[in-house]
Amino acid sequence: MDLPFSNELALMPDLRHRLRQLRWFRATFRSNAKAVSDAFGIRYEIDEAKLTRAFLDWLEVMEAQKQFAAVDRADFIVFAAGLVLRELIRQEPAREISGLSEMVETEENASTAAIVRFWPEGFLYTNYCVSAIIAVHQQEFGAAPSIDKCADDLRTWWSYRENATEMPAYAVAFLDRFLGAEPNWIMPDRAQARQAMQRALGYSSASEALRRL
Repeated sequence: MDLPFSNELALMPDLRHRLRQLRWFRATFRSNAKAVSDAFGIRYEIDEAKLTRAFLDWLEVMEAQKQFAAVDRADFIVFAAGLVLRELIRQEPAREISGLSEMVETEENASTAAIVRFWPEGFLYTNYCVSAIIAVHQQEFGAAPSIDKCADDLRTWWSYRENATEMPAYAVAFLDRFLGAEPNWIMPDRAQARQAMQRALGYSSASEALRRL
């Protein structure tokens, strides 16, 4: 997956806290849309009201589970981004408006271009969230998680689009999959059900963790 905006995000000081502010969230989302547009030649129209609603709904859900950041901060960063992705897919603040038939495609970006062509809005949302994860992890831990090869597999994106459109919470699970983690398909948007959180809390099995939810 090409991430044209991740390096620029990583240069923004204290990114993890800035992205919890509406003005920075909106500004970085728009900048990411421009980076994707510049890279592939497509243009998006962004509905600011829907984008704001996505942010506010995300903040409410994230704040209710933020205690898990103290359990495993690295995993919670990924989880929080997954919740952002869930709300972006649910609220649909972006719409591709032009350039899809004249996309900039090269031998190097062919697999990503096929995904952009298939689901331009979903790619934009996912690209933003993955870029944010990579940038925050670089700032916080000096290294970023690897992106799994399935993130460049169009067949995976067919399943992703179908399932996340029907049930936006699945976006959290697919984001985990793109980053090489084992997704929780039963309760993807509950932090306590995540494998990393279960290990950190000392649960011996997923069923034990679920009983404590």
